[in-house]
Amino acid sequence: MFALVSSALTPDPIRLRETWLSNVPKDLIAGLVVALALIPEAIAFSIIAGVAPQVGLYASFSIAVITSIFGGRPAMISAATAAIAVLFKQITSIEGIRQEEALNLIFAATILGGIFQVIAGWLRLGSFMRFVSRSVITGFVNALAILIFLAQVHALLGAIEHDYGVTWITYTMIAVGLAIIYGIPYLTKAVPSPLIAIVALTLVTLFIPGNDFWTVGDEGQLPNGLPFFLLPDVPLTWQTLQIVLPVSIAIAVVGLLESLMTATIVEDATETPTERNRECMGQGL
Repeated sequence: MFALVSSALTPDPIRLRETWLSNVPKDLIAGLVVALALIPEAIAFSIIAGVAPQVGLYASFSIAVITSIFGGRPAMISAATAAIAVLFKQITSIEGIRQEEALNLIFAATILGGIFQVIAGWLRLGSFMRFVSRSVITGFVNALAILIFLAQVHALLGAIEHDYGVTWITYTMIAVGLAIIYGIPYLTKAVPSPLIAIVALTLVTLFIPGNDFWTVGDEGQLPNGLPFFLLPDVPLTWQTLQIVLPVSIAIAVVGLLESLMTATIVEDATETPTERNRECMGQGL
């Protein structure tokens, strides 16, 4: 099986050049926009899952890099999602469990879920995605937009609850940000409008005297070093398996469905094919 997986993940040199070097400037801009957007999103999803913010940041970095190398869908970035965060909440909300114990169980569930995804790719189950109807994909896209909105709107509601500088200036900046994002494309598409909004409004906050805006740092402690590798410290018992196995199966299935449906949308937008079984293996890794 390992040999088959290795063979499936070995890229063709010509396609590798086309994928990685054909459009470097736009790739760098796209990567920058997504990286800036992923920081608050990863922290928000960490809070939903009930873990420290640096866990989500490290996880998003690992997912994005590994899947971009070993996955089968160019022009798509994988990272933390609200759907998976909610599933992990099943572990962190266990009564009487300490955060360190919950985190180790999450690590164990992640590893087992990844193994399931690699097996799904090896069994070529990704090919069955072509049987998913267009109405399901349309519903998925709209539901994903709602989830992203709900995951981000907490920032404003949380700021109101804790009185983090929610004044008329805050609402003005929200309005200006939306105006830039939706208005700039009518003037130029040379630079992504979300990037312009992030840079412009960040600069504005630096020059407003005495501002007390709620920032990403207010969400929790940010990492100040590199992550280190370890195996989950969990007892190999039937009780552990009862906790980990259902979550592992759920995150494997939900993760693949979300990724492969998104891949179908990117397929339509770029008119390029997706190696779905390779994507399953990349997600699993």
